[in-house]
Amino acid sequence: MRNIEIKAKIDNPELKISRIVQLTKDNGIIMKQHDIFFKVAEGRLKLRKFETIVKNIFLKMFFSLTDGSGELIYYKRSNVFGPKLCDYEKVALDENACSGIANILIESNGSVGIVKKTRKVYMIDQTRVHIDDVEGLGNFLELEVILNDDQDIESGEKIAHDLMSKLDIKSEDLIANAYIDLLSKSIE
Repeated sequence: MRNIEIKAKIDNPELKISRIVQLTKDNGIIMKQHDIFFKVAEGRLKLRKFETIVKNIFLKMFFSLTDGSGELIYYKRSNVFGPKLCDYEKVALDENACSGIANILIESNGSVGIVKKTRKVYMIDQTRVHIDDVEGLGNFLELEVILNDDQDIESGEKIAHDLMSKLDIKSEDLIANAYIDLLSKSIE
């Protein structure tokens, strides 16, 4: 699978959310995610555990759905500013598989670290839009333009640039690295 991604540091997540909701007419969903990163020769390998928080604006209630499920995700992406290609594979895991695979990978490969975040997820056409509150780092916006099989990289980059403009994302706000890299740098 392929997508075109950007990541940007944001100071005012509520302003970005307001613009996103204007575009989507949707309040999105809120998820808590814990990503365990493992040592690999190339690319990145992470096991993501989910907790979904569903906000019902009509009932003014929140529901938390925790079933222990997750995903194992392997991806390759350059650490460059601006829209970049990400090749990835992922598999859905139930609670038992999540725990078992995490233990096996920690023992066999070793862990690089853990990223904990609260993610608000929206869809704008073929683009996933994330507003992330990352523990130890702050607030970020991510765009993931999901490429169709017959779609070239340039058309995905154009979609990303158009959304960057609509969401007022400036080039100086762009981040090249993954959250795990930023957390590692903040510890050093």
